[in-house]
Amino acid sequence: MTLRPITFAVATVLASAFLAAAPDAHAQDAEVPAAAIRGVVEDAEHYDAPAPTAPPSAQAKAYSPYAGRNYPTRPLWGDTHLHSTNSGDALTAGTRFTPEQAYRISRGEEVVSTTGIPARLPRPLDFVVISDHSEGLGLMTEVLNANPALMTDPTLKRWAGMMKAGGDEASAAVSELIGAQASNTLPAALTDPKVVGPLMMSVWQRATAVADKYNEPGKFTTIIGFEWTSTPNGDNLHRNVLLRDGHDKARQVFPFTSWESPDPQELWNWMEAYEKRTGGRALAIPHNANLSNGRMFAAEAFDGTPLTAAYAERRRRFEPLQEIVQTKGASESHTMISTNDEFLEYGLAGWELGNLTLQGEPLGKAMMPTSYVRTGLLRGLEHDQKLGINPFKFGVIGSSDAHHAMPFVEEDNFFGKFPNQEPRADRWKEGSSLGGEASRFTWQYLAAGYAAVWATENTREAIFDAMMRRETYGTSGTRMTVRMFGGYDYRPEDAQSRYLADVGYTKGVPMGGDLKAAQAGQAPTFLVAALKDPNGANLDRIQIVKGWLDASGKAQERIYDVVWSGDRKPGKDGKLPPVGDTVDVERASFTNTIGEAELSAVWKDPDFKRSERAFYYTRVIEIPTPRWTAFDQVRFGVKMSPEVPMKQQERAWTSPIWYTP
Repeated sequence: MTLRPITFAVATVLASAFLAAAPDAHAQDAEVPAAAIRGVVEDAEHYDAPAPTAPPSAQAKAYSPYAGRNYPTRPLWGDTHLHSTNSGDALTAGTRFTPEQAYRISRGEEVVSTTGIPARLPRPLDFVVISDHSEGLGLMTEVLNANPALMTDPTLKRWAGMMKAGGDEASAAVSELIGAQASNTLPAALTDPKVVGPLMMSVWQRATAVADKYNEPGKFTTIIGFEWTSTPNGDNLHRNVLLRDGHDKARQVFPFTSWESPDPQELWNWMEAYEKRTGGRALAIPHNANLSNGRMFAAEAFDGTPLTAAYAERRRRFEPLQEIVQTKGASESHTMISTNDEFLEYGLAGWELGNLTLQGEPLGKAMMPTSYVRTGLLRGLEHDQKLGINPFKFGVIGSSDAHHAMPFVEEDNFFGKFPNQEPRADRWKEGSSLGGEASRFTWQYLAAGYAAVWATENTREAIFDAMMRRETYGTSGTRMTVRMFGGYDYRPEDAQSRYLADVGYTKGVPMGGDLKAAQAGQAPTFLVAALKDPNGANLDRIQIVKGWLDASGKAQERIYDVVWSGDRKPGKDGKLPPVGDTVDVERASFTNTIGEAELSAVWKDPDFKRSERAFYYTRVIEIPTPRWTAFDQVRFGVKMSPEVPMKQQERAWTSPIWYTP
């Protein structure tokens, strides 16, 4: 495949250190003591290196314990999924913030939103990706401005009028635009390369130049990227493509579009050609799998052919990460397939109604194993056993998918996905169907999530490299700090170390890594630690989620409570009692009088078998807190329907660690 030529042809660091271990935190089987997370967040110094390692033992004589250290010491917080006015659906809905303004918002500047509300992030981001849709990049601005070359089409002329009218008419235009994209019925004038190619290329050139302008290595990183929006029949196969490079390389090509092909393999061809032509690097992050109607982790390629080893190798190479949470729900798993997981209600309501456009059939149980992250990881083990390579060996991140250029994901600062969902008294019951008979309501949207990256420094190169090695995790909007290491030699006292990360990297591998094959008598041990968001809620518990193939090749999963707050003890059913609840819904408030500020432990797999493929990831659960709907109810003095949730337990999910015999 050839690249498009130059013209288009078709955790805040906690200063003074570390809170002491809570005396009443208990670990499973009483063998694993609770401990301080000393070393989870150490300092803000970073050392560039191809891969993180602890100081070599040969340097033990050096006085400074930090000499030779080149591993990440704090997570960087960002959003890999933010849209500006260059995205057609965003502009049609009323968004007027440009990429330049989106960067300024992301680094902490105050703005007045589309609907006239003063708005600001509570804390600046460390990095951001303006992931505008490559399809029709910037073209709806030309429609809005009544470009004569486009106004010959009656649909585009009608959309221009609807956009100018705003309000419900603009929302209806968005629904039509997305529906036409999904059904491949966009107006011909909008996809004619002779008409729109030069316009789109000029928008891309400006966008990449602005990204370089706002990129401040070590302080604020702008990663050049775009969204490839494949939506066959409404099934969400979208990917965000991130480049490791700057304007000098990115400007040489135009982003790939699903107008050219909706097949992810063709996107990988484009990425491969980009790397060959420019000497740069590219990766892709698939979106929320819960709206793919079973296609995200299917056993067949896009064209219906069975997966092959070659397919698996390319997917693993180009797609090292998967979005586990965003405003359109959480994609970890579903209660219909993970029936013993008591924490799966989060982010499910409304998203089983169908695919992205609600034009497909409802998400049935048969589709679910290939529509969610956990079962996708299990399918990956099965393919690995059959093909000798795992196509679904990915880490996880969270992000916003905000289409108003404001990456606001905290519950008390939620501005919706589109301008029509910005704060107002009745936004909670706003419905959208995108052409289907069913409807989703604003109250079913999540305040979205963050991408946390353990990079050695805040630069494009270091963040990209950390993503490639999958040393990442996703959160529901909290900025808790989470560490996970796997190996065979961790001991309970390691969780108490002042230099926890030193121990973690020295004895094992971080999240996203691979365990070496076990020797006789060995079982994997995991060093896990979490520190609360300094502006957020205390922690309820740390869990490890294990998935594996048993001796018969059948996929299995189990959730283990590893360490928790308070003096709770598991019941006869093995379940840990709830942490409690301090939420005052009438005031949209809570108190940190339960839970712990930090938790850590060493856990050894009690059910390990050397011959069985497995993965392990960490899930950290906060105590209950008010949901954005509770804040709206109080601030606007409204009373929402009984089915609208008012509180939730926010969480973080780490990338897995894999075991292959």
